[in-house]
Amino acid sequence: MSVKSAVRVMEIFELLSEHLEGLTVKEISVSLSLPQSSTFNLVQTLCRGSYLTQTGVKKYKLGPGLIHIGSSAMDGLNVHSEGEAHLRELMKEVQETVFMAVLSEDKLVYVSKLEYNRSIRTGAKIGSKMPLYCTGLGKAFLTFLSEQKRDHLIEEQDFNKITENTITSKSALLEQLRIYSEQGYAIDDEENEEGLYCLAAPVFNARQEMIAAISIAGPKFRMLPNKESNVQRLLSVSERISKNLGYTKS
Repeated sequence: MSVKSAVRVMEIFELLSEHLEGLTVKEISVSLSLPQSSTFNLVQTLCRGSYLTQTGVKKYKLGPGLIHIGSSAMDGLNVHSEGEAHLRELMKEVQETVFMAVLSEDKLVYVSKLEYNRSIRTGAKIGSKMPLYCTGLGKAFLTFLSEQKRDHLIEEQDFNKITENTITSKSALLEQLRIYSEQGYAIDDEENEEGLYCLAAPVFNARQEMIAAISIAGPKFRMLPNKESNVQRLLSVSERISKNLGYTKS
């Protein structure tokens, strides 16, 4: 689809959001000053994807295909806005770098990174994607997502060896995930960056779904002596963010 067509699709969505009763193809084309033939083709394409739906009087309305997209977008915005203040408080308490990440296909994407002034410098940047099998945040997703989703994601991993500590087999990873499930948090022990130790915990929404992960990362020599207290702080923050998003333990 060309850029021009993408713009037209967005214009159709915005127009129909203001006309919940629906509009005909002619009404859409007139309102947006578009050729009726190309408007028809776009509308039919969007109907096939359930992004639009047709009524009995040949009017078109926003369809159910947009519900999941909108819900996911809201979850992403909510978890970031709800988490920011808590992450800043956590960063000050532990005096290390803290992160928040969400899932994007078979990788994690950093959406927040807060560095304390003594923090170790990492290659992780907001917006960058990282593998799941060798990062604390990634292994938190693999631990606390549904079994079906977890198994699918594991099959997508390449298991490249990045450091001497990187796990490169599915069986070893599954054993780690079993332990992490029991203890409630995941660990990256110099598996993605030498010298870096990471503790990661899940964040859930009101539908009991894991939608993000948060972590504390720092040099191993400094993280290990404070591991117990850092774990308690991390889990406390992840629980508070989840609670604010409507999560209740079943």
